[in-house]
Amino acid sequence: MRNNLIDARGVVVAYGAPRAAFGKRLPPKPVLHGVDLTIGRGETVGIVGESGSGKTTLGRALLGLVQPTSGSIHFDGQEITGLLEAAMRPLRRRMQMIFQDPMSSLNPRRAIRHILIDPLLLHGLARSRTEAETRVRGVLDRVGLPLAALDRYPHELSGGQRQRVGIARAVVLEPDFVLADEIVSGLDVSTQAQVLQLLGQLKREMNLSMAFISHDLSVVRAVCDRVYVLSGGRVVEEGACERVFSAPQDPYTRTLIDAIPLPVIDPAWLERRSQG
Repeated sequence: MRNNLIDARGVVVAYGAPRAAFGKRLPPKPVLHGVDLTIGRGETVGIVGESGSGKTTLGRALLGLVQPTSGSIHFDGQEITGLLEAAMRPLRRRMQMIFQDPMSSLNPRRAIRHILIDPLLLHGLARSRTEAETRVRGVLDRVGLPLAALDRYPHELSGGQRQRVGIARAVVLEPDFVLADEIVSGLDVSTQAQVLQLLGQLKREMNLSMAFISHDLSVVRAVCDRVYVLSGGRVVEEGACERVFSAPQDPYTRTLIDAIPLPVIDPAWLERRSQG
């Protein structure tokens, strides 16, 4: 556990069922069944599986946004399972999420300047709006957005630009861990690759640990160090991407791989994809 930033053991998550006939409540429905997962410092881990496999629930549990029914999750050696929000608040800055749909996760009534500056002030990382804006301008440059974007609203940006704002909002707080949930699924192929290249660059520069949730196995294979394959809320296979994709041990993993042709991966693959 000491060498891992995140260590999840036996995580079970069950959601309450809606009321049935005659006012009776059904027992909670399990979504995750005893999941074990680790993420090392500076490591990118893929989480894959079909819709309903529990990927997003697992990701939210790792961030403390969903409370496990049982099991434990440690972040940097500290157990976060069951922590009250007051105790979690100091850790929030260190664990950030990039959402699948930036249009729905960015406040449409707030200019990009406020969307990026306000978190810095909230977490006490800047003493004034002037200091915060200086930091934000530096982050905009790192994610490839023009300074003019600060005065625009989310609807005035392209899908790729909005996703870069989502990335900027996460990394401006200088986190240790970033969860990326299907963040390129709504983008065209060229923009997908540009966003993935950006994340790879930021990971190296900031020594980020990342969990990358995606249904696109070719993307996971290209950007992740290890992968967890989920089916029905259980991990059916885990290992280095190279091993899992070249010699899967579980029939479900083989089915996923056979369903989506995977390109031959080489260091220039993302660069070619980004050029369209």
